[in-house]
Amino acid sequence: MTTEPGSRSEDGGIGREDRELSREEEIGLGRLEGFATAPLPCTEECLLRAGNTNCGGCGMSVGLIMLGRALADVGDTCTLAIPACCGAVTAGAFPTTSYGVPTVCTTFASAAAVASGLASIRDLNQEPGQVICWAGDGGTYDIGMATLSAAAERDDNIIYICYDNEIYGNTGGQRSSATPLGARTSTTPKGKSEDKKDILAIMAAHRIPYAATLSIAHPEDFSRKLKTAFSISGTRFLLMHSPCPTGWKSEPAESVELVRVAVASGLFPLYEVWGGHAYRINVEPDWTDPAMYFQRQRRFRDDELDLETTRRVCRERFARLKVLAEEFPYEEAVAAG
Repeated sequence: MTTEPGSRSEDGGIGREDRELSREEEIGLGRLEGFATAPLPCTEECLLRAGNTNCGGCGMSVGLIMLGRALADVGDTCTLAIPACCGAVTAGAFPTTSYGVPTVCTTFASAAAVASGLASIRDLNQEPGQVICWAGDGGTYDIGMATLSAAAERDDNIIYICYDNEIYGNTGGQRSSATPLGARTSTTPKGKSEDKKDILAIMAAHRIPYAATLSIAHPEDFSRKLKTAFSISGTRFLLMHSPCPTGWKSEPAESVELVRVAVASGLFPLYEVWGGHAYRINVEPDWTDPAMYFQRQRRFRDDELDLETTRRVCRERFARLKVLAEEFPYEEAVAAG
């Protein structure tokens, strides 16, 4: 161990006394060989560093990589605000981190409030970079809904990305209001009896500048929507369908394919909403049978699935969305403005 010089000034002022640093402090300062805390440069190209402890097939991990690439493409940077969720655990144990950007871990309910504060200081100081909330569905649909709604009502200058894995994935796989009808979780062992909350419609109802859905199976669309969000100010909300092989009881290698089927079958439509009133559909479903989606996840029981009702509901919801996109198209709203 080495000795850290004290802060005693030349004129005799007394600061911290000289003392020997602990091994943990040595590691934190990167002074022990093999224990450098930042072996990779903190750039958006490594927003999520290799060697992290995330599960194989984690949709959140894919989303973080795509976010880093989009930021690098436009030469932008970011600060992350992450509530209690798998994303917070991703950072790993002090003094190392799997994130290559400044990251603030918040309480479960306060991610949007913390991000609002970070954005206010950034704007006051005229500093560059995005402030991005990266939150799961538990911290978005449920526990964090109050601060998210408040930030949206104020139109705070933040980007909020919800990676929706449809459970409380970090605490044992409990149900959330994002959990779909019929899904078995640790708190709904016989299947959830309520339908999934339509969080994007709720956020669009706040009349925020931009809201959109994201698919890790459609990387070009994913990247374009992120860059759209980067280019405007105010509250921007993005919802990402995020497979969780552990909670969904699915194969890690099939995560991207599950999202592709969800989009193709109409279970997870890809669309954008500007100002709460102008709509654009990005991908038309080809009406792939949603049975493929459910059968690849052991959280659903075949004998309890009502596939006919599911197919009908998917078509009805998309038909409603299509009417909105035809009656209130984005292009006409821009031209009128």
